[in-house]
Amino acid sequence: MGPGSATDSGRTAAGADARGREIVSLPIALLVPGESPRLDGQDAEHVTRLAELDVPLPPILVDRRTMRVIDGMHRLLAACLRGQESIDAELFEGTPEEAFLRAVEANVTHGLPLSQKDRRAAATRIIEAHPQMSDRAIARASGLGAKSVAAIRRASAGEAGQLAVRIGQDGRVRPLSSAEGRRKAAELIAENPEASLREVARRAGISPATVSDVRRRLLAGQQPVAERRPVALAPDVDGTLPSIPRQMSRARPVRKARPVQLDPVQLMEKLVRDPSLRHKEGGRQLLRLLQQGALGDRAWAQLAAVVPSHARDSVVGLARQYAETWMEFAQELDENMRPVGAEAGLPRQRFGMRA
Repeated sequence: MGPGSATDSGRTAAGADARGREIVSLPIALLVPGESPRLDGQDAEHVTRLAELDVPLPPILVDRRTMRVIDGMHRLLAACLRGQESIDAELFEGTPEEAFLRAVEANVTHGLPLSQKDRRAAATRIIEAHPQMSDRAIARASGLGAKSVAAIRRASAGEAGQLAVRIGQDGRVRPLSSAEGRRKAAELIAENPEASLREVARRAGISPATVSDVRRRLLAGQQPVAERRPVALAPDVDGTLPSIPRQMSRARPVRKARPVQLDPVQLMEKLVRDPSLRHKEGGRQLLRLLQQGALGDRAWAQLAAVVPSHARDSVVGLARQYAETWMEFAQELDENMRPVGAEAGLPRQRFGMRA
């Protein structure tokens, strides 16, 4: 069935919703049940509860080409119980693999939550269909943790899970190993020392934080990629090499001393009094963002307590993503405001200045 045949069969425009999506009214007789991420099918009690509601239900999602329901089978069955002949829908255009991914994302963010078994099965299928997606992107789509997705990927058979690059939540392609990206960043820095961290990161396919580390290593006369040297073992008196104890066979990370934690309230009071920030729109926006983060431990604990279980994975993903963004902001600000050696050919630059 082509895109125009739905219109010929009775599709009528129903306007646009609050998010600007085009919503159409489709005859229920035209719709075909799609492939649901729910292994046990639809929940009859949930359908009954929806049918008893007096408020309009959100539009369902339908494949424009096949008229298969991608998301909203519970709402469709509820409409049938109500005796409706048509239902509001948003039309989707894409491949069956993209449709399944959209269905999983939709069921994770609203409606009846997917079970743990459903989410793991969905993640397995997404890995098979979209091996280039990063663990975090699949975790966000399926409602699992990134570590769980990584474990599922390792357990998946075949070479699909062994690609050299992944596509992150932001749509950017990043190599699994940053070694090549570090070397590319070193070349870009040598070609254009005034380029910003984000510009080099975009072209090299690595994060601005990694670019900052590459630049520091170059300034110190080191290689952009740290070399891993094997540990030399002294032979015993009989000439044989000693065995490594099991508990020492894995390299233990060196723990850095935790920096002294400054009082955020005092820092904010000082920044708020700074006229160079208060008298500029950008400065006021920065102060507002910083004030939102200057909460005490008790306030954060109270915020954590109000997060419902079904939204916990989404909040965790957003919190970690925002934390990474703040870390990149801090590293780039620190790098661009710090004077560098003239012998490296890297002039001092201010945050936000692009080559």
